[in-house]
Amino acid sequence: MRLAALTAVPPASARNLQTAPGTITYDRAFLAAQPVATGGEQWQCLAEALYFEARGESVEGMFAVGEVILNRVDSARYPSSLCGVINQGTGRRYACQFTYTCDGNAEVIAEPAAWRRVGKVARMLIDGAPRTLTNGATHYHTRAVNPRWARVFPRTTTIGSHHFYRQG
Repeated sequence: MRLAALTAVPPASARNLQTAPGTITYDRAFLAAQPVATGGEQWQCLAEALYFEARGESVEGMFAVGEVILNRVDSARYPSSLCGVINQGTGRRYACQFTYTCDGNAEVIAEPAAWRRVGKVARMLIDGAPRTLTNGATHYHTRAVNPRWARVFPRTTTIGSHHFYRQG
């Protein structure tokens, strides 16, 4: 797994993070009970992506968006790091993979509580939380849009305001 090379922090068990299958409950009470999360550059990239792409979603929705990013890291079709996947295409207006990186708006983290929540989700995903919510999805979009690729890739699930798809 290419993601394994990105984790340079003590194992989840040493930090009392729940990542084993069956130990995660996708609700705010569970997330609130987890320790404050920190990490290096790759954690920062994932936490920022979750903040700008999914902070208003349920806990399950935040994990699902994170799964897509990690599924891309594990695919040879995409860059082999979290930051690489998240910033792919950045610099070309609306030609990027994650709109917040190329929409021309400044990325300002103005909701500290939301930042703490997404940071915990990012940490658990990096530390090996199960990726079973999206059935291997590599793409998602909000219900408000209908991108061309959504007619080609099979939809795997819908969670909150996002539809999830697996690239064939």
